[in-house]
Amino acid sequence: MRQTVAFAKWVFLSLLGCSAEGALTAMVSKWYVAMSSDCTHVFLGMKAIIASPSMRALMTLAERVARSNATVLILGESGSGKEVLARAIHHFSGRSEKPWVDLNCGALPEHLIESELFGYDRGAFSGANTNKQGLFELADKGTIFLDEVAELERKMQVKLLRVLDGVPYYRLGGVKKVSVDVRIVAATNQELETAVADGRFRADLYHRLTQITLRVPPLRQRIEDIAPLACHFLAQHDPSLRFSPDAMEVLERHRWPGNIRELRNVVIRAAVLTMGGEICAEDLPLEKNSHPEAASGPASSLEGMERKMIFEALNDSNGHQQKAAAKLGISRRTLSRKLKTYDSDFTEARL
Repeated sequence: MRQTVAFAKWVFLSLLGCSAEGALTAMVSKWYVAMSSDCTHVFLGMKAIIASPSMRALMTLAERVARSNATVLILGESGSGKEVLARAIHHFSGRSEKPWVDLNCGALPEHLIESELFGYDRGAFSGANTNKQGLFELADKGTIFLDEVAELERKMQVKLLRVLDGVPYYRLGGVKKVSVDVRIVAATNQELETAVADGRFRADLYHRLTQITLRVPPLRQRIEDIAPLACHFLAQHDPSLRFSPDAMEVLERHRWPGNIRELRNVVIRAAVLTMGGEICAEDLPLEKNSHPEAASGPASSLEGMERKMIFEALNDSNGHQQKAAAKLGISRRTLSRKLKTYDSDFTEARL
């Protein structure tokens, strides 16, 4: 794509003169926007931009997988689009008219995960004043998506395995067994085989989850998606702005360790800070940093130093959070929570 745009620009300017560069920029921008529209899909209310051959092939495979009731494990780096793929599987499945329920397993403390998934009866614990259905019951006949499934503690892994095997379960404090018909789609940015070897993840649950395994490629391996994604994010923030061809070349050369989330934040920042109607290469905050630590200001405080160390570890481990956590001497769950805080802070700072 970069070569095509560069060659078109050279031919156009050679024929019409450098004064035509502004016209070329507008023409190329309209082409990118049109391409973005052609690549847009919506799965359960979430927009997905799919232009690259690798992602198109993956979506074709997901559509085939969706026709079965097999459990699916989705692998991929943080921010690469695993939830979009999970939603597409439900969208294409025979369960599409039934409930879709999702849970981030790393977002809740261990003592809340069980009650969220399996529910509880009145009197199960202090404050349980009514019966509450768990997420498995709410997802009956539909799909439940367990994001960051590697964060589950081993006790919860055992209970999840029993549900996968079709064994009825009790709510917390309950005396009546509950049976559900749920299709489970799970996702993680960790290598579960390594977690099994380290004793952090049960081998039997791993084999039960991996009836079908799909891997979402990182953004740096699907360059064709960058331009339409960038134009989509820009149109959401300010439809009057456009990218110059040079800016698009810079975006396509970047490695995007934060994947789509990082691209979105970079586009929003550039849209906020640009002085004209066109985002040029120099408006893109990519030369000095690849992660959102720029939003934190100087690393003079303890919090700033911590943030800097975390993103340096992520860079050194090529975005692999488990390796970064091991290098930092903290748990993967702790790292995940801190990154969610940083991403929230970064987005607010950009806006």
